[in-house]
Formats: sequence, structure tokens, C-alpha cells
Amino acid sequence: MKRRNFLRAAVVGAGVTAFGNRLSGTALAAPAQNGPSPYGALQAADANGIQLPAGFTSRVIARSGQKVASTGYTWHSAPDGGAVFADGSGWIYVSNSEITPGGGASAVRFDASGNITGAHRILANTRQNCAGGKTPWNTWLSCEEVDLGFVYECQPNGPATAAVQRPAMGKFKHEAAAADPVRKVVYLTEDTSDGCFYRFVPTTWGNLSAGTLQVLKAGTATSGSFTWANVPDPDGSPTATRNQVSGAKRFTGGEGLHYANDTAWFTTKGDNRVWQLNLTNNTYELAYDDSLVSPGSAPLTGVDNVTGTSSGDLFVAEDGGNMEICIITPNDIVAPFLRINGQSSSEICGPAFTPAGNRLYFSSQRGTSGSSSGGITYEVTGPFRS
Repeated sequence: MKRRNFLRAAVVGAGVTAFGNRLSGTALAAPAQNGPSPYGALQAADANGIQLPAGFTSRVIARSGQKVASTGYTWHSAPDGGAVFADGSGWIYVSNSEITPGGGASAVRFDASGNITGAHRILANTRQNCAGGKTPWNTWLSCEEVDLGFVYECQPNGPATAAVQRPAMGKFKHEAAAADPVRKVVYLTEDTSDGCFYRFVPTTWGNLSAGTLQVLKAGTATSGSFTWANVPDPDGSPTATRNQVSGAKRFTGGEGLHYANDTAWFTTKGDNRVWQLNLTNNTYELAYDDSLVSPGSAPLTGVDNVTGTSSGDLFVAEDGGNMEICIITPNDIVAPFLRINGQSSSEICGPAFTPAGNRLYFSSQRGTSGSSSGGITYEVTGPFRS
């Protein structure tokens, strides 16, 4: 038996259920597999070098080191994790900067027609701000991907001086965050080869200044049940947070994180997996594993930032790979949604949808130059499923 098929059989035998179960009620029994995209095949590359399905278009909204449209604001280097916030009849796209020193985050403001009306800094003088997450009270959590890194809570409207450090959320190599308004917690990933998965339980929901940091405990299998345990010292020194609780489950490089419908999905780059936490029954399983895909080669590699839509689709950006954003549908199909050509030394970051769900923003962190000073931020418009 081929390794891929053997592993797939082992996972199915261990009782892994479908990614789609939580959304569509289907009863499939494996992580996502190759299949046709609901949007159809990718077309020839457009003028921006992006291959999209029929009916979709792209535009460049910002380039590192250059002014954003006519705003006079210079876009940051190495654009990374991002989110979209409603702003009156328009919206704001927030983007981190994964550089050290400097870091921070910037934002672009749009009117109701999608015209750029402003750009500004919302966080400054931090370190290697990678991903983050949006809160239900409409702030941006910007995470430092460095040892003993912090989470910063930022206002999308700025200014940078309004950002607040949140040490109660733990000092470790942060990656992404996702708020769960049902359980009133914030989930956190850790980008190390032996990292953990955390949740922060605020003393008061909506106020992240105080609370309890907890770590997920589970076995070594790819599916099973989990519990939470308090981290004794969120300060992470002298003992790292991930080494303070016996039985804390290890993940090989935690990356993107998305919450919806009592489920948290997160990616791990060391093994090209998308994990699924079923929060109503405290179980975990695989939503995707590139070594379990058959037939043919896996379309999604270098898993990184992830976001979702109201239709239940996940959009997973690639760090490297062949520079695609892939879709994982509620019926467990994985397929490319877009591909960027001519930027093989870059990675795709910060996918995020507008409130209406008809525009997708993301960045190519190093663009065509392969340098952090060459980042490009894009918008894709089209008939996304709702």
C-alpha cells in the first residue's frame, strides 16, 4: 500500500470525521480531497500576473515603499496578516508588517464603491508582526512572531498611539488569533516546531487587559478529545509557556486561525495540515493533510493564513508552494482558487473579505523582487459564494 493511502486508511480508521460535518451535515469520513472548484478552472493570468476563475478581476491597492493611491501614506514592507472592518458605508483593510525592527501595522480606507480614500499607521515600533485576528468589538489583534512576543490591540481607525500591549495574553512566539464570542475566549497559535495551541479567557469579555491563559491538552494522535489547562506563568520566563503544562499537545509550526460556527480551524506549516477543533464536544481532527490527498498531487502546500466565508468555504493562503490561495469547501473538496505567477520567492498573506463578501484582500509579502521591500497588496472582486 502506498504511504499516502496507508496514512489515509489509518486516519479514517482512527475515527476522523469530515471537515464538512459541522457545516453541511454530511457524513463523509476523510480530510479534504482533490476535486473541482465550485468556481471553475483558473483562467490565463491577468495584467497583474494573477490567474483567477472566470468572472473575477484583480487590482493592486498598495506596494511597499510607495504611496497608497493619492493618500500620501507610504505602504509598509513585508505585508502579512490582515482583516477587514466596516467603516460607515465603506470598510478598512488592516495589514501587519513582518519586519524587525519596525513591525507594526497599517490600514487602507475604502468608500462604499471601493475607492481608496485614505491610509494610515495603526501600530508602530514593534517586532515582526505576522498574523493576528479581529475581535467582535472591532479591534485588530496584531501578534509578534518572536520569542517572548506580545499581542497588541489596535484601532483600525488609528492612530498608532492608540494601540495597547496585552501581556495577559501570554509572551511567546505568537502567530494568529481568533475570537470565539460563544465561549468568550480568544484562541492563539504559536509558530515554533514544538508549539502549542492556546486560548485566553478574559476576566471581562471585551477587555483583554486581564484573564487566564490556557493551553490545549490532548494525545499525540491526529484526532481525539482535548481539555484545557491553565498556564501558570503567561510571562513565559524563565520557562516558555509551551513547556509549563505536562500533556500540552504539540503542533509543528502553528500558523493561520479562523473561527466560525462553534469550530476553530488552524494550519500547521511543518506538516501541511489544517486542523479542526469541534468546540461543542471538545474534539479535534484533520480537515486537510497534503499526505492524505488522493488521487494525484496535493493542490495545497505551504499552508499559512486562513479565512472563511458565510458559505462555509475556507480560503487558505500558501507560504511558497506554487503561490495559490486554495479553497476547502464544506463537502471536503480542496482546489485552487487563484494563483500568482512570477513571484516564486514570496508568500501569500492576509486574506480577508469585505462585510458584503464580494471582495477579497491579500498580499504577496515579497512580490516580484523576493525582498520584503517589494510587497504587493491586492483586491479580488467577483461572484463569491454566499
